[in-house]
Amino acid sequence: MTKVLVLGLGLQGKAVIHDLEQSDLVTEVVVADIDPQAMRGFFEDKGYAKCRAVGLDAARDGALLELIQTVAPQIAISMLPADFNYPAARAALTAGCNFVSSSYAGRVIELDAEARARGVTLLPEMGMDPGIDLVLGRLAVDELDVVHGLYSYGTGLPEPDCAGDNPLHYKITWTFDGVLKAYKRSSRILKNGREVAIAGEEIFSDEHGHTVEIPGLGPLEAYPNGDAIHYIQVFGLGAGVRDMGRFALRYPGHRRFWAVMAGLGFLDDAPLPIDGGSISPRQFLVRHLTPKLQFGARERDVIVLRVTAWGLKEGRQRRVTYQLIDYRDLNTGLFAMNRTVGYTASIAAQMILQERITAAGVLSPTRDVPPKDLLRELKTRGMKLEHRIEESENF
Repeated sequence: MTKVLVLGLGLQGKAVIHDLEQSDLVTEVVVADIDPQAMRGFFEDKGYAKCRAVGLDAARDGALLELIQTVAPQIAISMLPADFNYPAARAALTAGCNFVSSSYAGRVIELDAEARARGVTLLPEMGMDPGIDLVLGRLAVDELDVVHGLYSYGTGLPEPDCAGDNPLHYKITWTFDGVLKAYKRSSRILKNGREVAIAGEEIFSDEHGHTVEIPGLGPLEAYPNGDAIHYIQVFGLGAGVRDMGRFALRYPGHRRFWAVMAGLGFLDDAPLPIDGGSISPRQFLVRHLTPKLQFGARERDVIVLRVTAWGLKEGRQRRVTYQLIDYRDLNTGLFAMNRTVGYTASIAAQMILQERITAAGVLSPTRDVPPKDLLRELKTRGMKLEHRIEESENF
């Protein structure tokens, strides 16, 4: 009997359990969230026979460890908000349970030595971005002898034909609170061999943006997304690297709008007193805009991941590009964002259960996930992958 524990049944968690429900490997899926009764109704509506709901208040001290010890799964998959990534990984390790999440590793790295000693696998960053992008990056750089640069792009957008019914040309497939937090996150890139630190308030400035053409979507605006410098070491790149960047993509006009909003303080976290209560400007935006930025029942989102690495191969200039595109599945209702995050975490968990991933410690998609196996699994789930190699003297 193979039992999987899924922590959190938000948008991405629903994709995780849908994928596990289809797996011949998994016999039981225990799903933990704050409202087990609502989950039971959801399972019944979807016809999920393997899923069992249990209540979880993840913020209560000891609740995560208590749950994992009680359920005793072979592996736990966390789709909880990022703030719970370390506590969930810590609880899994204490219980001797393998663990997968889609959140950035962060403090989970601190658990590496203990996880190695205890023979436990902890695999964070196993979603869309981070996750698939890191695997594509690994494949791209491995096709070069010397890497001069690597740019990674990711986005989740409404399709063009349903993007124009609101001024932002944007709709929600992730927590909007998380989106707005990311709009204030500082970034680091490498540009012409020089490290550039970009304050969160500056990520939408014209100085740090550029345009990328995506077939079917047209020109999209790129802006810095997190710490690209960190991945120079993660990918094991040498001194020849001159450019390194991680970027998010949006429809034209998005950068200018949010640069103004950030400049006016609408992304600030500090609560403001209002009529006897208080709310931060960012939380006001979350509550005000979330209902206005929802997809219709037959509207689709699109995910694009593109990784381009350039440098030398056998002395010749070469550029290698990997691109993944996915769309909402209207039959299941799962958004492309849900699929690329949730399915990826589910696939990774099943690889661990099948012993296709066997290392203990805190693992990384860049070195520990079999890349071709992952891409094959994603393609069987309907995702489109493109691989392109170009040679020129002008890169």
